[in-house]
Amino acid sequence: MQFKVPQFIDIEDKVFGPLTFKQFAYLAGGAGLGYLAFRFLPTIIAIVVGPLLVAFALALAFMKYNDKPFVNVVESFIRYYSHSRLYLWHKQPSGNVTTARPRDDMPQLIAHTGQGRDTMNESKLKTLSWSVDVIDPKK
Repeated sequence: MQFKVPQFIDIEDKVFGPLTFKQFAYLAGGAGLGYLAFRFLPTIIAIVVGPLLVAFALALAFMKYNDKPFVNVVESFIRYYSHSRLYLWHKQPSGNVTTARPRDDMPQLIAHTGQGRDTMNESKLKTLSWSVDVIDPKK
């Protein structure tokens, strides 16, 4: 027995003519808010606020940014500005650091104390230079 597998599951159904339910809700809400702005606000303020609300509703319904709905951009904007953005880095104190064991034929030049970086003084540098020049690595 064979079954048909749905092909376009990521596309929303068109409920109200060419509009999906979300698009219709955004447009109806924007039209309602625009009407309320012109009805209850003073005319000068309503002329500025009403078209902004309608434009925002149009953007929510039809605009895509980076192939994602505009509502995702608005959600990210609200989430970014509503949460704390202070990131502090605290260096953890170093515990026991394992070091590689030196070969038997090479002198141990720098002893690791576990307190961070060791300084190299002139005598250690001369010993290191001598061991690089004199000791044959093919042994």
